[in-house]
Amino acid sequence: MNHARDTIAAVATAQGRGGVGIVRVSGPLAGQLAQAICRRELKPRFAHHGPFFAEHELPLDEGLAIYFPGPNSFTGEDVLELQGHGGPVVLDLLLRRCLELGARLARPGEFSERAFLNDKLDLAQA
Repeated sequence: MNHARDTIAAVATAQGRGGVGIVRVSGPLAGQLAQAICRRELKPRFAHHGPFFAEHELPLDEGLAIYFPGPNSFTGEDVLELQGHGGPVVLDLLLRRCLELGARLARPGEFSERAFLNDKLDLAQA
């Protein structure tokens, strides 16, 4: 299995309740996920405020979406950050939506691994 071609997703904030929670996506489908979840094209490296949508036009949450096209991102790949409300239910719904759209759940440390493999981090930083 070639993991470098997979699109991965994970909750990027600590477990528990918080004011803001982040779901991070990295890989070739990040732009398509942004379009499907935000229902609009995202200008790169710009914070867009608006709703995050489920499959049937129902908003899951609202917050900020930021799209970083590769290679100018943390991982060196296309990256999407969805910054919504920090409750675990909302973050789980956003993560599930990303998985429905073709991402797979990231392994622990996989975002940093990809950054290392794409020469964005050295071994000491990883």
